[in-house]
Amino acid sequence: MATMSAPVEQVLHMTGGDDETSYANNALITQKVMMRARPILEESIQKMYSTNLPMTCLKVADLGCSSGKNALLAVSNIIKIVDEMSDRLKVETPTFQIFLNDLFGNDFNSIFKSVPEFYERIKQDKAEKQHGTTCLINATPGSFYGTLFPSNSIHFFHSSYSLHYISQAPKWWSDEEAKLGDDEDNNIYVTSNSPPSYSEQFRKDFNLFVRSRSRELVLGGGMLLTFAGRYDTPQDITAPGLIRMILNNMVSQNLIEEARLAHFNVPFYTATENEVREIIKGEGSFSIERFESIKTSWDGSSLDEEGIESFEDDDERGEFVARYVRAIFEPLLKVHFGEGVMDELFLRFKNKVIQFLPKLVYNAFVISLVKIA
Repeated sequence: MATMSAPVEQVLHMTGGDDETSYANNALITQKVMMRARPILEESIQKMYSTNLPMTCLKVADLGCSSGKNALLAVSNIIKIVDEMSDRLKVETPTFQIFLNDLFGNDFNSIFKSVPEFYERIKQDKAEKQHGTTCLINATPGSFYGTLFPSNSIHFFHSSYSLHYISQAPKWWSDEEAKLGDDEDNNIYVTSNSPPSYSEQFRKDFNLFVRSRSRELVLGGGMLLTFAGRYDTPQDITAPGLIRMILNNMVSQNLIEEARLAHFNVPFYTATENEVREIIKGEGSFSIERFESIKTSWDGSSLDEEGIESFEDDDERGEFVARYVRAIFEPLLKVHFGEGVMDELFLRFKNKVIQFLPKLVYNAFVISLVKIA
């Protein structure tokens, strides 16, 4: 979230560690969406793998890997898909070289602590075979809005829930708007009434992302991208919009300094399908194989009949959502407003979630691309 004293790329990261408020313990919705996108991942990997056979080393990069169990979930899925396909084709499974990418503040340590257990699971999965699966995991810190790898060196890129973050936050609200305490209509929506500067920044960033990946992919290489998107409607409520409204209320009650909020903007943009397609088509290197939308309520209840968890009441449901959003946005908020107001902010967030819950829907784009030029 933010125009702050520190550059966005230094402070934009999920809450690390493994305590109650960490991303590792509050990322079930992201995990479930990744699971729903697995058939598209499988289709994309199969196309890439068959196009590039024979190969001795398959190089995969996960961009915006974050931390916790989800950081290696995509890697695990990709290895299983390639293993199964290799068995069917009666070819030797290649060595996997995996590059985990995120910004410099990401909790890479927690990922690497889980790597030995991950390697052991791979060995157990392949125990019935005479040869095992070799997987080499590396870290590649830095912004994916630019070059990360040598030209023509990567076979497949995966990115989940990262590309809705833009590289910087243009000034959104005027100082007068920032003083509004209860104007929910101005502050709850972060969609089609965003100013042009946000759309322009997204276009600039996403175009750079696509051009960079085009240079780094081998011909026939693939990408699977999952990130927050929207339809052309002003009715979507987003977590940053809800947070902004609560911050305004806290300013009106003198719990937060007005000057801090006046200069606090959000590096978060939910693009439309048309915007995304236009940028990909304009860059010219990729064929769009699949472009799907996955919708779920904020508490995950639309992912399956029973939801992610069994909630006794709306208070539990609101608490679940608040923990998830806190794990994502707290590091940014703490830098700007201080740790002392976090508990109060997210208590209010929970209450707002309960109030608006029927309207709270995540929409994720799942896009499969193949490099054709």
